[in-house]
Amino acid sequence: MDAPRARNPQAVLFACGHNAVRSPMAESLLQQMFPNGLYVRSAGVKKGELDPFVVAVMAELGQDISTHKPKTFEELEDWEGLNFDLIITLSPEAHHKALDLTRTVAADVEYWPTPDPTGTSGNREQVLGAYREVCDGLLLRIRRRFARVPAANG
Repeated sequence: MDAPRARNPQAVLFACGHNAVRSPMAESLLQQMFPNGLYVRSAGVKKGELDPFVVAVMAELGQDISTHKPKTFEELEDWEGLNFDLIITLSPEAHHKALDLTRTVAADVEYWPTPDPTGTSGNREQVLGAYREVCDGLLLRIRRRFARVPAANG
């Protein structure tokens, strides 16, 4: 018997509340790690506006996500379908939504509780610091989780 298929997923969906901060960060980080090896997307429970602090923090890593358009689960389903092996949820509301979806979609769900940095107060550098912490935490978990995923030939 094979191991669960999500151990080496082909398609990964990151999900959070508004697809404006955490999930686009995670999508970009994983996409850069496996540019040809994995299909990676992100979605939110509700539609948000892309956060300029996320764009700034990702730019520090050489990743341009300025053209990211936040999407809801429903929009993603309408446009592409929800053909994911693995859904990684980053917020409680996204986790509940993903669990509801798995009643009709065959995907494994992992919950990675990730703080929302949007409520951070202080000066620009303090706010950016909070976003960097979230990004660093996601990068660490992504490296750990996907370390054994073979890169596809392509």
